[in-house]
Amino acid sequence: MTAVKTSADLRAVKLFLLDMDGTFYLGDRPIERSLEFIDTLRSTGREFLFLTNNSSKHKGILAEKLRSMGLVIQDDDVFTSGEATAIYLKGIKPGARLYVVGTPALEEEFISHGFILDDQDPEYVVLGFDTTLTYAKLWKLCDFVREGRPYLATHPDFNCPIEGGWMPDIGGMIAFVKACTGVEPLVIGKPHAAIVNALTIKTSMDRSCMAMVGDRLYTDIRLGTNAGILSILVMSGETTEEDLLVSEIRPDFVFENLGGIADALLS
Repeated sequence: MTAVKTSADLRAVKLFLLDMDGTFYLGDRPIERSLEFIDTLRSTGREFLFLTNNSSKHKGILAEKLRSMGLVIQDDDVFTSGEATAIYLKGIKPGARLYVVGTPALEEEFISHGFILDDQDPEYVVLGFDTTLTYAKLWKLCDFVREGRPYLATHPDFNCPIEGGWMPDIGGMIAFVKACTGVEPLVIGKPHAAIVNALTIKTSMDRSCMAMVGDRLYTDIRLGTNAGILSILVMSGETTEEDLLVSEIRPDFVFENLGGIADALLS
């Protein structure tokens, strides 16, 4: 049985991993008390990092959105599943030849880590959230997967939240490849522990000092269980009280929003 976490466990956290949409902001506006939460972390000597499964955009683009909301951050304060996948592959074979099904931003991510893009004879194939997807890209990906090339996906989400609804995400692309080849990828992003493993390499911080904060039980909170880190659910986004009541996924802490965490840290 998992031990019940206490306020002392919460105050021991040195690095808060933050989901973005539904946790820090909704649409183009920060959720009430989000900026106050960041101020509290900074004033108490704690760190934060925005952890997102969105691999269609470079961290600089996502950081700029946060800056437009009044948050002073650097690009490296955002960690994407694309960067995590690059770090994972770098630990296996630096400079490998990759066939990447992704946006130009994702291709640039891998190039910046020293990989070579190769659509003829790749050593690995990587599927990202590709908003520039074509049938030709999927066809070539399936051919490589059938040949047995190692196959990775940046994350598993079926839908990406946008203001006023949803847009199809990488999960549908993964299902397409599986239907055609019978093969599923190694997935790096939330809720898989690989994204936290990559983060420990980037930050050199022990996972015992980390906490995942998010509004989704099946990605953010399950990541806490899978990666062995503290999990904190905020009720400012997707999860409802009814969802929480019936779910088998149990967070270590539940707060109305990020401001509630700030209060707990200062109490």
